Amino acid sequence: MIVKEIMGNISDMAADGLTQDLLELEWYETTKRIQRKRTLAGREIAIKFLREGQRLRQGDVLLQDGDTLVTVDIKPCEAIVIAPQTLLEMGTVCYEIGNKHMPLFIQDNKVMMPFEMPMFRWLEGSGYKPEKQVVRLLNILKSNVEPHSHGNNNSLFSKILNLASKE
Repeated sequence: MIVKEIMGNISDMAADGLTQDLLELEWYETTKRIQRKRTLAGREIAIKFLREGQRLRQGDVLLQDGDTLVTVDIKPCEAIVIAPQTLLEMGTVCYEIGNKHMPLFIQDNKVMMPFEMPMFRWLEGSGYKPEKQVVRLLNILKSNVEPHSHGNNNSLFSKILNLASKE
């Protein structure tokens, strides 16, 4: 079966009496536009998203076949978890991680990223209190606002700068 778009999310649907067949994905597979996987029940699924920037989320319904829904299940993994105590600490740790071009997740007022020992040690040495935990990385921060225009003035950042400079 080829899936070209997400039907919705199980949390927003009336799924009483329907069986769920889980499509298990690693956190990094949720942003892939084209992939071929098997569900837990053995159903082969081909995902071919046409639009850029689509990503799969926990509980997304990919298809309904009779009384069965194929839903996304993001697998737990080892992660670095930091619980910032202040807004300044939150901003600083997010900046530091982002400055190293590492994927960043914000969940339950905590900053999370896939576990890497060098980064864990660096965060410890910088005075943060990272913990190693097994969690589902669900809410990746999307950073697609460009601070420059690449030849056109249509970026959101450019529009904000243009509006601010007129006052």
